[in-house]
Amino acid sequence: MMTVHEVSKLAGVSIRTLQYYDKIGLLHPTGRTDAGYRLYDDADLERLQHILLFRELEFPLKDIKAIINSPDFDRSKALEQQIKLLKLKKEHIENLMNFALGIKMLGVRHMDFKAFDRSKLDEYSRQAKELYGNTPEYKEMREKMKNRTEKEDHFLADRFMLFFKEAGGIKNTDPASPEAQDLVKRIQDFITENLYTCTNKILKGLGKMYSGGGDFTKNINEYGGEGTAEFVDKAIQIYCDNAE
Repeated sequence: MMTVHEVSKLAGVSIRTLQYYDKIGLLHPTGRTDAGYRLYDDADLERLQHILLFRELEFPLKDIKAIINSPDFDRSKALEQQIKLLKLKKEHIENLMNFALGIKMLGVRHMDFKAFDRSKLDEYSRQAKELYGNTPEYKEMREKMKNRTEKEDHFLADRFMLFFKEAGGIKNTDPASPEAQDLVKRIQDFITENLYTCTNKILKGLGKMYSGGGDFTKNINEYGGEGTAEFVDKAIQIYCDNAE
């Protein structure tokens, strides 16, 4: 585990930036010290690597958050996309350097503007974003998010996590109980209202993702206590099976 100061020094990212990433739900630290200082594990650092690569490629933070939090997010595929985009960006920069050297040697009358053509880079960047935006749910989510402020996003994220805090209070009960099943229904309704239409099929997949390890499981258990993510998943599977 590394402190926020150590991660800041290692990654060359300011502490304020890491705090902001935590605030908007882009990068939550796995744990905290007794004094409340953030602690990051290897999974957090891997997530930060993807965030920083997307930032270097000029992706907006909202797009990065949507991509990384997407149920379809594939780290290996994302890395391949990032490498391709970085190669195109390198090619673009080299063209600009050659253009600038040409001006230096030939003077400002050298009127070749091809070096400023970003069409190939922009097109591949568009394709990379669409890799995670080819589902109706993703498009619906982007539509609902587009006019929301970061403050509103943060408020909704806090509201959503309260469901898991509530789940933590009943995690030692029967996940098939009316109380647990009502909680699942409210989670589903919240997602539908604020993100995308959460069908039972999607909800089932989300349940598996919640308990499958990684950032989702860590964040849920941080709010509700150890075992909360697994309890919510069980309650979701029972809810969806009963609806079939």
